[in-house]
Amino acid sequence: MATTKPTLLVLAAGMGSRYGGLKQIDPMGPNGETILDYSVFDAIRAGFGKVVFIIRPDFAEAFKTQVSPKFEGKIAVDYAYQTLDKLPAGYSLPEGREKPWGTTHAILCAKEQVKENFAVINADDFYGKDSYRVLGEFLKNLDPKSSNFSMVGFTLKNTLSEHGSVARGVSKTDANGFLTFIDEKTKIFKTATGAENREEGKPVEPLTGEEPASMNMWGFTPQLFVHLDRIFKEFLDKSGKELKSECFIPMTVGQLVNEKHATVKVLRTDSAWFGVTYKEDKPVVQESLAKLIKAGEYPANLWA
Repeated sequence: MATTKPTLLVLAAGMGSRYGGLKQIDPMGPNGETILDYSVFDAIRAGFGKVVFIIRPDFAEAFKTQVSPKFEGKIAVDYAYQTLDKLPAGYSLPEGREKPWGTTHAILCAKEQVKENFAVINADDFYGKDSYRVLGEFLKNLDPKSSNFSMVGFTLKNTLSEHGSVARGVSKTDANGFLTFIDEKTKIFKTATGAENREEGKPVEPLTGEEPASMNMWGFTPQLFVHLDRIFKEFLDKSGKELKSECFIPMTVGQLVNEKHATVKVLRTDSAWFGVTYKEDKPVVQESLAKLIKAGEYPANLWA
């Protein structure tokens, strides 16, 4: 059983522009709160003891000035840095490579900062109070030396946009709720009866909308880093000289499950996922947050 509070690992490297500044972090709450504010708030009340932001060195100063000061004093804060040349010994950056190596590499960059059970989230996704509760409960009772991982499984219909298609990792589980397969579907549209995946060159695939969907909210132990070391090297051996190939954490987790090197418990939640995939989604997110505040899920002034 874990003896320390779990850590929240936030994939925030993509928040920086290529010119070293921060992308506009849109205010969503009534007092200028961002989606990231709500994520950290939910993690604190779910019992997480530390937050580690994975960022790029070129916008570290802006991030530490504009984003993270509000969290200090409320939860321990640390940083990990993702750079293209942060590679295992014996590997080198191919000439012309500008694209990041993907989320598997990003998590691997936090190896020295994370020594306890931890959750992984995207910085710009709203996951909801219940998601952090179920994940926090799972992590605090987990043996840190095990490879028994978890994924928060959102109900697909709660993650769709009214304004266009989305990409989602539609998941399958066995009778005991353990992950058996993740299928990355890239053109899911909301319909009157559920959803449809309309990928070019493939037949239209009807979906019920009740399927568990991965939104990149994971629960891991430090043992994950042992697996990532191996799998990322395998990726580099196969695709490391390509300029745009990426190694994503859902693919890595799927490989571990297929190899029977890990189990992944799918933790179902009724929380609605919010995110701004299209500009038309922003007022929907703001309205949804307003309803949660009115219902007493969050204070009107989050950090007052």
